[in-house]
Amino acid sequence: MAVTVDHPAGDTTIRPFTVEIPEADLKDLRARIAATRFPEKETVEDDSQGVPLSVMQDLARYWATEYDWRKCEARLNAIPNFVTEIDGLDIHFLHVRSKHEDALPLVVCHGWPGSIVEQLKLIGRLTDPTAHGARASDAFHVVIPSMPGYGFSGKPTTTGWDPVNIGKAYVKLMKRLGYERFVAQGGDWGAVVVDAMAGGRADPAAAEPAPPELIGIHTNMPATVPADVAKALQYGEPVPSGLSADEKHAYDQLDSFYKHGLGYALEMANRPQTLYALSDSPAGLAAWMIDHDARSYALIARVFANQAEGLTREDVVDNIALYWFTNTGVSSARLYWESKLAFFAPKHVAIPTAVSAFPDELYQAPRSWAERAYPKLVYYNKLDKGGHFAAWEQPQLFSEEVRVGFRSLRSNVAKAA
Repeated sequence: MAVTVDHPAGDTTIRPFTVEIPEADLKDLRARIAATRFPEKETVEDDSQGVPLSVMQDLARYWATEYDWRKCEARLNAIPNFVTEIDGLDIHFLHVRSKHEDALPLVVCHGWPGSIVEQLKLIGRLTDPTAHGARASDAFHVVIPSMPGYGFSGKPTTTGWDPVNIGKAYVKLMKRLGYERFVAQGGDWGAVVVDAMAGGRADPAAAEPAPPELIGIHTNMPATVPADVAKALQYGEPVPSGLSADEKHAYDQLDSFYKHGLGYALEMANRPQTLYALSDSPAGLAAWMIDHDARSYALIARVFANQAEGLTREDVVDNIALYWFTNTGVSSARLYWESKLAFFAPKHVAIPTAVSAFPDELYQAPRSWAERAYPKLVYYNKLDKGGHFAAWEQPQLFSEEVRVGFRSLRSNVAKAA
């Protein structure tokens, strides 16, 4: 499946890594897709019952007859890949250093059902900004880890790999790479990880000081929902009075997500091991992954209906295929079981924070909530394009957000050097 340098247990050296999926695995995949037993068509004319049969049949046909995994494999191997053992587990990561002097080290954290594939389009834009219409002073050294249980990282065999410990592992990774000051970016679970990395916790009394090496974070799924709003959403109480137009819009988005879009997360949080179909059926894995949230699914459905969008069919299947070949459908799901941190409740982060609020995120966080949740908010922008997988769908716009969001913190790195 992949090639790395053999090492004894406890060896913390950084080893090169190459992606090599055996041809037999590709043949097995195509045979499994061809043997898929589809259910009957849904009894409605919309997607209210889930991913429509026509979309899944189109996806399966494309995956089995047109899609070329080797192109994705080549793109991955064109980037420096590494593995290192942290806290007894192999952590896989991409690491690209910028040619520009004084580039800012950045660790980019994906979520579920994301992967390193989700952020490939960012690497050139962030490490070589002058080639993408930006200035050299906005350059980053970029590190993109695969979360434990995801992609080419090791699969935990014991409990304890929650967002808090993942965040601590990423700090160790950045220090091992020689970065004395760095910033972190995250979306989805990655947003929870960067909050935790910065010392954020659900209970204010449990919050920790951020590691001195971490000078700031950027999040595109900020945790900002006030307690009274969260309580009303959870228990179906009346909408809190006095909400502004932006706050009411965010409330309505969350209300819809909690009522109609949370089923996958509840199952993974309670019974992740039950999802054996994710390891046995490519079509089952694909349907589970693309039905993440209504707006992301709508985007993917349009892609498979041949409408021009930020994503392509190849993009979508690259990500699903990575999960399939690494057999990480179930191991990735366990993160929902492990975590004790609510997605959207403020984590009491006390270091500089930049927030990008995309309109088709699970909710578009209002500035008012972001200012209360992140007392050292250094940047906030409410965008008019982009969704939950913004780095994947709108890489140019997303890269600009990251550059501007961290611009004010670069002097801290220069002073430390």
